[in-house]
Amino acid sequence: MTKKAEWPRRLRSQEWYGGTSRDVIYHRGWMKNQGYPHDLFDGRPVIGILNTWSDMTPCNGHLRELAEKVKAGVWEAGGFPMEVPVFSASENTFRPTAMMYRNLAALAIEETIRGQPMDGCVLLVGCDKTTPSLIMAAASVDLPSIVVTGGPMLNGYFRGERVGSGTHLWKFSEMVKAGEMTQDEFLEAEASMSRSSGTCNTMGTASTMASMAEALGMALSGNAAIPGVDSRRKVMAQLTGRRIVQMVKDDLKPSDIMTKQAFENAIRTNAAIGGSTNAVIHLLAMAGRVGIDLTLDDWDRCGRDVPTIVNLMPSGKYLMEEFFYAGGLPVVIKRLGEAGLLHKDALTVSGETMWDEVKDVVNWNEDVILPTDKALTQSGGIVVVRGNLAPKGAVLKPSAASPHLLMHRGRAVVFEDIDDYKAKINDDNLDIDETCIMVMKNCGPKGYPGMAEVGNMGLPPKVLKKGITDMVRISDARMSGTAYGTVVLHTSPEAAVGGPLAVVRNGDFIELDVPNRRLHLDISEQELAERLSQWKPHHDLPTSGYAFLHQQHVEGADTGADLDFLKGCRGSAVGKDSH
Repeated sequence: MTKKAEWPRRLRSQEWYGGTSRDVIYHRGWMKNQGYPHDLFDGRPVIGILNTWSDMTPCNGHLRELAEKVKAGVWEAGGFPMEVPVFSASENTFRPTAMMYRNLAALAIEETIRGQPMDGCVLLVGCDKTTPSLIMAAASVDLPSIVVTGGPMLNGYFRGERVGSGTHLWKFSEMVKAGEMTQDEFLEAEASMSRSSGTCNTMGTASTMASMAEALGMALSGNAAIPGVDSRRKVMAQLTGRRIVQMVKDDLKPSDIMTKQAFENAIRTNAAIGGSTNAVIHLLAMAGRVGIDLTLDDWDRCGRDVPTIVNLMPSGKYLMEEFFYAGGLPVVIKRLGEAGLLHKDALTVSGETMWDEVKDVVNWNEDVILPTDKALTQSGGIVVVRGNLAPKGAVLKPSAASPHLLMHRGRAVVFEDIDDYKAKINDDNLDIDETCIMVMKNCGPKGYPGMAEVGNMGLPPKVLKKGITDMVRISDARMSGTAYGTVVLHTSPEAAVGGPLAVVRNGDFIELDVPNRRLHLDISEQELAERLSQWKPHHDLPTSGYAFLHQQHVEGADTGADLDFLKGCRGSAVGKDSH
């Protein structure tokens, strides 16, 4: 199955480094000021190690060390490694939201690859948006590229209980509001949430996107779950460095790997692991970069009948550490293959098929990776609902929802934006009870701006104090992959562009019918049309900088929220020399 190309051949990097012309001596001579011997410029593969390390991206804070292991692997395989720092969109620190900068990072990194003498790329990623942004960039340039992630952090523990990063932040915060936990206890728990280097230890967005990279075939088998501080993570980095050199020789590119079949494998894998709803928006954007026609309908079609068999928070009870010990993602992919839910011949960065990579793996813990008949939910995946409230679709994660709320009709309690929500939610005079449906507007790609992870609105204290832990919530925002609840997200068109969500009023009744994929605002077509005709935007528009560019060009969540001029337009990987 391995793709082969003529070797040896003149590589792209030789446009900069090969020969004796003045321009070549200019490029090569300056590089020698770092002590590189002349024979390193002899035509061997130059590998760009695109490192998203940053002190302000704590999930990626250990990637410098991993980069050295990648370099070792490149040297061993006869390549020439070059570490390149690239845009690192930290989920923890970027405001208004890291999602706003995913596209900027992808654009910047695409030009970093295109404009410099790389023959292949190692995408060194971890935090939520770093994985999709680098894959999007690599897909646009279409040079041989391979992903290696930083891995999840170790389990957290607090008073004998497993603590999942993010998941328990939401849980403990609600307990404080309900009077079940003191603020001092919450602060004590904080120290146990993130106790080692690595990304979220739940099946949050970072773990999900690491799994998506592996399921797409863009990372070596087994990459997704190895803990960040486990020595085997370093081994994976070094093996990745070795592998990219051969990928360059074989000319094995993202367009060879990221096919429609690969995306369908990833969607089904996401269903099986109970992955983040954020995977929807990122895979749609990635598919757009390689010109693959992937839609929300594909998500519903491919994921609908896939059981969720990975028993991890926020859907289950374990964490990524146990998932790795059980056998990790290869076990899940093998299960999909055995169930006839895998395109077995999809090509991977190893040069082998997906099935060849996983067919002999063993499940070492059937309480972590469950038998199908004991699945968390028999119909997992991401549900896509439509109706007059979401003509272009909205998404919901059944494995994180309350079964009794999947068919629900309730009175709308409306928040015009996140600030309105924060101003009202803790007021005991707020007219709300557990039968209501919480609605938040203006938090989509254009509205927030950037589409922040605020969709899992915390419940009002007056409801929490009754012992209620879930209500139906609807917004055009996203939700953290570590969060849970019956939350309808990515409602499209978003409120900020005049979608129907914009005209929902307090007291309106809304019907959610997940089995029939329906989301309906109970007013007449005439009333809805009249409201929409009278709607006017109320949020301020940016007038300069990237925020202005984003506002003008970002697409809706239903197509991946990429910038409209970046989709499906791979350009030349070689620029002209100006010297």
